[in-house]
Amino acid sequence: MSYGANLPDLARQTALYVDKILKGANLADLPVQQPTKFELVINLKTATALGLRITRDFLLIADEVIE
Repeated sequence: MSYGANLPDLARQTALYVDKILKGANLADLPVQQPTKFELVINLKTATALGLRITRDFLLIADEVIE
């Protein structure tokens, strides 16, 4: 199971930040950037191998389920 920043979204945010820098923005004036989109991924194959039972409700809120 993993809960973390959505990497494609993080890459887009980074690209926008780099674009500002390349256009001459002063680094001291740029705000600190943090991820804004997070995702929950559950690996059922690994959970089963570890003897864990994942509830149906938990699977429904997951962004991605690996079977």
